[in-house]
Amino acid sequence: MPPPETVACPRPALLLIHGAWHGPWCWEDLIPVLSTRGWRAQTVDLPSGLEFDSPAPLLVPGLYDDAAAITAKLVEIGEPTVVVAHSYGGAPATEACAHVDNVVHMIYLAAFQLDVGESVRTSMGAGPDQPIPDAGYSPPMHDADLYSDVDPEVATRATRRLRLQSDPSRAQTVRQAGWRTVGSSYVVCDLDAAVPPERQQRFAARADAIYHLPTGHSPFYSAPAELADLLGEIICKAAKRAEK
Repeated sequence: MPPPETVACPRPALLLIHGAWHGPWCWEDLIPVLSTRGWRAQTVDLPSGLEFDSPAPLLVPGLYDDAAAITAKLVEIGEPTVVVAHSYGGAPATEACAHVDNVVHMIYLAAFQLDVGESVRTSMGAGPDQPIPDAGYSPPMHDADLYSDVDPEVATRATRRLRLQSDPSRAQTVRQAGWRTVGSSYVVCDLDAAVPPERQQRFAARADAIYHLPTGHSPFYSAPAELADLLGEIICKAAKRAEK
C-alpha cells in the first residue's frame, strides 16, 4: 500500500535516468516497488556507455547525445513526466529538460545538477586549462564506492554489468539548464562514497527542495522501498508547491 500522504497526489509518469557506467538495468529492484505504489516508471539507455566487448564507434557519443536520447524518450512518453536522474545522469537530464514541455518536475538523486557552462569534470575540480578529451572511454570507478552499502550478492551482480563510459560525456558542458525553468528537488545520499555528500550539498543548493537518504551512492539497490517512498513524497510536495 502506498503511504497515506501520497494517496491523493497526482500520478505523472516517471522517467528514470541512470548514471555513468550503468544501464537501465540498475533500476530493476526499484521499478517493481514503484509499481506496487501506483507509479508508472520508464527508463532510457544513454548512448555514452559501451559494453566491454563492443567495438568503439568512430564518433564517440557524449553528453549531448545522451541529452538527445532523453529528449526523444520524453517526447515518446508525451504525458506529464517527472524525471529522476542519478549521478552523471543529472547532467544530460539538465540539458534535455530545457527542450521539452511535458516535464513537470526534476529529481536529482546524488546527481550532477549542473549550470550552463559546467561539465561533470569541471564540477569535480578539473581546471579550465586541462585538456578536454574528445574521444575514448574510461573504465568504471571502484565498485566499493558505487555499492558501499549494497548487499554483496546484489553488488556483485551489478558490478558484472558495468560498462565503459565515454570521456566526452563527462567533458562536454551544459548549454541549457532545465532546472532553471522546471521545478527541481535534490536527494542527498548521506553515506555516498562516490559523489561526496559535501559536493552534493553544493548541487542541492540549486534545487527548490532538499531531501536526505542515509544511504550510499546506489539506494535503488540498497534501499529501494525507502527510495520509492521518498520519491512519492517529493512528487506530492512538489505538486502542492506548484498549486500555490
